[in-house]
Amino acid sequence: MAEKIKSKNNLRRPKGYEHLSFPHVVNKPWGREEWLELWEGGRGGGYCYKRIHIKAGTRTSFQYHERKVETNYIIEGKAEVWLEKDSGKIEKIIMGTGDSFTVIPPKKHRVIALTDVILQEVSTPEVDDVIRLQDDNERGNGKIKSEHRRIFKS
Repeated sequence: MAEKIKSKNNLRRPKGYEHLSFPHVVNKPWGREEWLELWEGGRGGGYCYKRIHIKAGTRTSFQYHERKVETNYIIEGKAEVWLEKDSGKIEKIIMGTGDSFTVIPPKKHRVIALTDVILQEVSTPEVDDVIRLQDDNERGNGKIKSEHRRIFKS
């Protein structure tokens, strides 16, 4: 049934991600992303659905996107969320379980985990659209290939 829906709606994996099986784990310096699904094409343009784990005391890059729109829902934990307002000022908001926020390009944003945090993120499918303005691990922009290596457990 899923194959029928995919072909009828012209859904496909984005270029460079055709080989992935889902869920797919992407290890990050601050925790990990569990990619539950990733599609592009179709009537809605596609989507990415992730569960993001951020370890207490760590933070994501201070970043923005040129095309990607994302909405995050905090499943568990407490975080300081930085969101750029229309005025260009960065608002720092303490958020916890049940709170959500949306990031529209090219707004700058960051999440600082005050406790272990689990987020659900739904976004448009431009997963490599990341411009890092500041990163604690000096990572560059876009996809970090080493974070996508498959790790097999024995």
